[in-house]
Amino acid sequence: MLKMRLLLLLLLCTGTAALAQVDTTAKRDTIIDEVKDGVLDNIPVVSLDENDLGDGGAQNTSSLLTAGRDPFYSAASFNFSAVRFRIRGYDNDLFSTYMNGIPMDNLDNGFTPFGLWGGLNDVMRNRDISWGLRYNTFAFGDIGSNTNIDSRASRQRAQTSISYAASNRNYNNRAMITHSTGLSQKGWAFTISGSRRWADEGYVPGTYYNGFGYFAAIDKRIGQNHLLSLTAFGAPTENGRQGASVTEMIDLAGTNYYNPNWGYQNGVKRNASVAKSHQPVFILTHDFRINNTTTLTTAAGYSFGDRSVTALDWYNAADPRPDYYRYLPSYTSTWASTIDPAQGQQLYNLMKNDINYRQINWQNLYNVNRASFATINDANGIAGNTVSGHRSRYIIEERIINTKRFNANSVINTKFGDNIDFTAGASYQFQNNHYYKEVDDLLGGDFYVNVNQFAERDFPVDNVANQFDLDKPNRILNVGDKFGYDYNINISRMAGWAQGVFKFNKVDFFLAGTVSQTEFYRKGNTRNGLFPTDSYGEGTRNTFTNYGGKGGVTYKINGRNYIFANASYQTRSPYFENVYISPRTRNAQQANLKSETIQTGEAGYVMNAPKFKIRLSGYYTTFEDGMDVMSFYHDSYQNFVNYAISGIDKLHFGGEFGIEARLSSTITLNAAAAVGRYYYNSKQNAVITVDNSASVLGQQIIYAENFRLPSTPMEAYSAGISYRSPKFWFISLTGNYFDQSYLSLNPLRRTWDALKFVTPGTAGYNEIFDQTKFDRQYTVDFFGGYSWKLPKDFEINKKATFLVFNLGINNLLDNKDIVTGGFEQLRYDAQQSSSDPISVGKFPAKLYYAYGLNFFASMTLRF
Repeated sequence: MLKMRLLLLLLLCTGTAALAQVDTTAKRDTIIDEVKDGVLDNIPVVSLDENDLGDGGAQNTSSLLTAGRDPFYSAASFNFSAVRFRIRGYDNDLFSTYMNGIPMDNLDNGFTPFGLWGGLNDVMRNRDISWGLRYNTFAFGDIGSNTNIDSRASRQRAQTSISYAASNRNYNNRAMITHSTGLSQKGWAFTISGSRRWADEGYVPGTYYNGFGYFAAIDKRIGQNHLLSLTAFGAPTENGRQGASVTEMIDLAGTNYYNPNWGYQNGVKRNASVAKSHQPVFILTHDFRINNTTTLTTAAGYSFGDRSVTALDWYNAADPRPDYYRYLPSYTSTWASTIDPAQGQQLYNLMKNDINYRQINWQNLYNVNRASFATINDANGIAGNTVSGHRSRYIIEERIINTKRFNANSVINTKFGDNIDFTAGASYQFQNNHYYKEVDDLLGGDFYVNVNQFAERDFPVDNVANQFDLDKPNRILNVGDKFGYDYNINISRMAGWAQGVFKFNKVDFFLAGTVSQTEFYRKGNTRNGLFPTDSYGEGTRNTFTNYGGKGGVTYKINGRNYIFANASYQTRSPYFENVYISPRTRNAQQANLKSETIQTGEAGYVMNAPKFKIRLSGYYTTFEDGMDVMSFYHDSYQNFVNYAISGIDKLHFGGEFGIEARLSSTITLNAAAAVGRYYYNSKQNAVITVDNSASVLGQQIIYAENFRLPSTPMEAYSAGISYRSPKFWFISLTGNYFDQSYLSLNPLRRTWDALKFVTPGTAGYNEIFDQTKFDRQYTVDFFGGYSWKLPKDFEINKKATFLVFNLGINNLLDNKDIVTGGFEQLRYDAQQSSSDPISVGKFPAKLYYAYGLNFFASMTLRF
């Protein structure tokens, strides 16, 4: 009897999808599992042998790690993505990613740079994931999840795939082609892949997308015990960005997707905030099969390149941003020194009815620059040697981070008898980030000047303080010239770890430990006029030795029912961006640096049966001694202010539930729920400084205890039904519900200085102090796919050829009121007396909204 297998691949978070070819050797019920795995795209395909479902006689009961796919994490990774749901409320730096044996996470912030392989879905599908505190075979791991992507050529399916997709999300079109040879009899394997994604305008007005992806991999098997793999890839990408906005501008525009980053220039939309990225990656991996029970995997990787974003900059000129608070009708009506409600209403009518008053006025910026004539001494300040012309008051600057990264990692896996698996590894990582700005566009002017206008205002007769670069005073800038800040951050990390997994008939347990050392320091490349002795050269070298341990036990009731409990204690060094007070200007850093402490535990019940999969679990996690640095423009100081915050403690606890029930060979029901609470758990300490002075302006206690962690739902629920036809088509419908999501806090509003003139319990006090909770929200999602095996007359190269279609529609009911995140503006005018008005409304929160109805449709030819 003909048997076929369908693997459906969808990556909704990045708007990508693909459907794998049908294999004539699979069972129909295997299709059901693997289609869902393909839809999720980041859940590993796990097989379950039917012999393992029983008690197994004298054999050990199958272990939990390989006993089946987790129904909760399947739902959390797929159904909850529209609202930026974070599993257990954890930040992104607690979810690590490896590829071909090396760690891929950035050392500067711990995040995985997924954009490095954007558009290369076909070659990034082979993944091994361990969730939470589970053990794995490639790393000690983070407490959120640990993913190992195997993109080596010999691991790719031998096939050619050509696909086209249409969408209305970040991009509208995607074309992709991939060819893999598989491993030949002579031990060679090759894979190449390329893609392009583009949109003249994305879902949000004024945005656009232009991205490419390229990939090449070569494997060579040497004898039976060695495999050498070389992989290279990159994803040059450029996109016009969306900006958050205040509710007043959203109401004026009549859409939740108002974007302040663009305006018309000669009738064409131009975006001032353009992100660019291209950082090629090279990975060399060696697999050594020492014997039948021992393998050693060693890998080294190198990546380099730029990521950048453009922005408006201006010198002694009016703020060009269309949503600047002084340009809003409410300011004229309420906050201006001379309040004029009538004029505010006129401004409201004007902005409501004319889009040009709500967007960047590019023509005005050009007009100002062309009318500005100046004579400036040249870069070396030589008397009599001057430059005259149109001095730009407005420019487009490009903020660039040039990164060079080296990673090396080696892991050994072995067995001791039938019951003990042992894994150990060591790694070394180095990363150099070069931060600087360049002039991107003079906007009709002839030149710009490398001086600090805030220092000019504070020190009007000091010709040293106003220099960004003392060694090149008054440097005349043209397009492509560096200016402003220029510094490097160097980070290195060495780590070693070991793990033992002990498997017995009714009980499994594991123990793992790690130790690491992290060092980082700043190196300034220019002498800043405000800090001539503390801006140039190397700063303090900060070194942290950290350690961690974790362990767990699983009781196997039988081959279908498990009870587990895991726990971990570990420390980790602070990230440099939370240490340096103002790296743009100097080497100064927070005092009393210390590592953050993380303690966490989880426990639960799992059922893996042929027709039912159930997970019920709980977790409890504490973070102690975290640090942060916030920089923003402060109206009272008329300068950029830095809040160096320490003593940040957090508490996360909650429960998770997931179930998948096969009602028949074609119909499956699934449901999931995440119910948690995530709090700040301490009063925090803040040290206040400004960019123009090394003096400490003050110290404050931030009363953040019991405030919620922001921008992720603490409650998320999902229920869905799917039908998979024996004729190889598939449809599913899922409903999702979200609650308990909160706005990101401004710490200034939770200090004594902000509240001392307000009576507790009054409406004014609550307006300042309380945290905004987002409304409850819902989505409905549809997905369908069909795989068609072409007749033999249409086969390509005499190979079985498949034409695969799929369609994903998210937010089917077009709910456009879903707030996915936002923040209280850090600018805030505290009252100076009890008679002063409460000024929260002067700088209201800025918000982001989820897309309304959006889709992704693709067609793929595989042979």
